[in-house]
Amino acid sequence: MTDHDVKDLSLAAAGKLRIEWAEQSMPVLRQVRERFAKEQPLKGLRLGACLHVTTETAVLMVTLRAGGAQVALCASNPLSTQDDTAAALVREHDIATFARKGEDNATYYRHIQAVLGIRPQITMDDGADLISTLHGDRRDLLPDVLGGTEETTTGVIRLRAMEKDGVLAFPVIAVNDADTKHLFDNRYGTGQSTIDGILRATNVLLAGKTLVVAGYGMCGRGVAARAHGMGAHVVVAEVEPMRALEAVMDGYQAMPMARAAEAGDIFVTVTGNTTVIRREHFVAMKDGAILANSGHFNVEIDLESLGGLATARRPIRPFVEEFTLPGGKRVYVLGEGRLINLAAAEGHPAIVMDMSFANQALSAEHMARHARSLERKVYRVPADIDREIARLKLASMDVQIDALTPEQEAYLSSWTHGT
Repeated sequence: MTDHDVKDLSLAAAGKLRIEWAEQSMPVLRQVRERFAKEQPLKGLRLGACLHVTTETAVLMVTLRAGGAQVALCASNPLSTQDDTAAALVREHDIATFARKGEDNATYYRHIQAVLGIRPQITMDDGADLISTLHGDRRDLLPDVLGGTEETTTGVIRLRAMEKDGVLAFPVIAVNDADTKHLFDNRYGTGQSTIDGILRATNVLLAGKTLVVAGYGMCGRGVAARAHGMGAHVVVAEVEPMRALEAVMDGYQAMPMARAAEAGDIFVTVTGNTTVIRREHFVAMKDGAILANSGHFNVEIDLESLGGLATARRPIRPFVEEFTLPGGKRVYVLGEGRLINLAAAEGHPAIVMDMSFANQALSAEHMARHARSLERKVYRVPADIDREIARLKLASMDVQIDALTPEQEAYLSSWTHGT
């Protein structure tokens, strides 16, 4: 059996069924796999992936291996692993997998080192921890790497900072920036799965509650829309004037977090930044305030300051920790401040991850073919890949669209037509 570190291989049968269920909603990736199996665009390449170990990721891993890659996978978040899926990847698909739900920090980085042990030529990240480790204490492996891909907003922020500082050692494709990724995965996927995670953890009724969304990017828009649809009064906290203006025009209140802290019943952070909710906000909150994070890292809620303020703390439900503050006020943190949609729920629905992971697979193929001609920069997904994924997705949904007539094409390409 391939190298692995998973919680329980006896869970593989259950994981296999869950992977099959997800795959039914991933027709684009299935079509990519069929072509990959014939053409073998990744043949002989070693691919190291640090992604959320979910059923949808499993479908991607099987697709990459069908394309000829040697694949090794670890988790990109200690609480996002589905242990039965990890077991099925090892036992049913013979894919080296290193992931356990709830693993500690030392184990998390040991698993990253295990993936790096295959000396990857292509990296695939969700949050850029694999690339950061490569550029940190495993620089000896950098000469082997052709290029990489990055799945999420937070990771792209880190990578662009590396490019700006001149330290990025190979080209990386920002999958997050593809329209068929962030317009759907970030908005509809994060919106639904975040609310799902909050409800599974708390069983709270959203109708009539004030829900504060910190950050009004695509993820924040999705959370706000879904919460509003369930009857919540939505407040948006933002630092960007344009996004705050959009939130107001979309029908929500926009205000600083200092004011929102006093009004909110439930708080969701989706900014990709640090200490978005901090000490002065905790002390202003209502008794019973619920705090959740759907940004990649557990730094958006200042848990260290909250712990310092608390006179007592205890787990009160799975994925719910109660912090008692001076005076007896209670604040509840969900999922250790980590991605609530994966800590307490199952992450994004497979139908949107189909497009995201098709971008990953096709970007890996693009990198395999073109990496040697690319600079050490962060690149968008090529537009032709984005369009092809949209075309395949529409076809799978039996949706037809119009095509331009020759007359319309001529009109759009001409400067001589006036009023």
